[in-house]
Amino acid sequence: MTNSINKHFIRLAIVLLSGCASDPATDYSAYPETTNYPQATAPVKPSLPTQQSNPYQPKAPSYGSYDSYSHSSGDSYGTAGNYANSYPVKSFIQHMVDKHGFSESYLQRLFAQASRLDSVIKLEGPSSSNSGPARPGSWSRYRGKFLTEQHISNGVEFWRNNANTISKASSAYGVDPEYIVGIIGVETYFGKNIGKTCVFDALTTLSFDTHRRSKYFQSELENFLLMTREEGYNPRQPVGSWAGAMGLGQFMPSSFRKLAVDFDQNGRRDLWQPNDAIGSVAHYFSRSGWNYKSPVAQPASDSYGASVIELSTYEGMEYWRVHPNFKVIKRYNNSNKYAMAVHQLAQAIKNRYQYSQVSAN
Repeated sequence: MTNSINKHFIRLAIVLLSGCASDPATDYSAYPETTNYPQATAPVKPSLPTQQSNPYQPKAPSYGSYDSYSHSSGDSYGTAGNYANSYPVKSFIQHMVDKHGFSESYLQRLFAQASRLDSVIKLEGPSSSNSGPARPGSWSRYRGKFLTEQHISNGVEFWRNNANTISKASSAYGVDPEYIVGIIGVETYFGKNIGKTCVFDALTTLSFDTHRRSKYFQSELENFLLMTREEGYNPRQPVGSWAGAMGLGQFMPSSFRKLAVDFDQNGRRDLWQPNDAIGSVAHYFSRSGWNYKSPVAQPASDSYGASVIELSTYEGMEYWRVHPNFKVIKRYNNSNKYAMAVHQLAQAIKNRYQYSQVSAN
């Protein structure tokens, strides 16, 4: 019984923590090159990581605080990985030197500091979550994690505190504002749960100490090092999920480089702060084909039709007719339950927010 419960929670953690833009099946090949997107500053030459003030320290305490070296925090426990002496790491370093012009000695010193995260290895292990028949009520359980009074009320507060930025992002990218808020709510509870794992340690562990998706994570590690060089970040400072997703919108490094924007125009794309996170989520939706003020999903009476999906509740099956915008949400996370949770949370927050605005007047 205990083992069964433990396996259930491990599978649940994988679903909830991998988060936005972390689905390796997502294909970004249709997007233009990174240089076509808004950039922060010209690339800077990397230097040896040293202890320094944390560039991710939030402007408001409600978004938490991050240690300068997050691998020492509770979620990033691990052991020295001895990565600098690993042949696969040496090969990866040479690739970064030859293709991207990194300093070999810089990368050797950087990987010598990397920690092997046992918790990450366990989470990335083989999952049996898709084996066997689906349990009845899966949508009811999933929905119950996000369609809560706390999520709705915090979503209204987040919208109210960032109303100007949300309005500008909605107008700039043609994305309905409630869905920008809904994504951030499902991904990180409006910035309250962004993760505190050292992204460099996580991606290094996943690249060289796991096998199932090691090539995917090596690609993300490559993009992460390029991202930190382009933005002037210390590679050991960004924190995020166990899978390397970052910021309020949980962008993987490849998505960060292609789709993150410096929306507040302060010279740096910083998805740990609301302004850039809001703009970047809107930009992500826009590039994925969002249709402004178009339907997302509507209840259906039966399962007939190619555009109808089924969701299992405790009372039986729910049928929903989904539209192109529903598929856009799934570009963020390829799950019907995820997209429906974003849709319903977005609508609930919108209704409450509009009511509060009318009541205030």
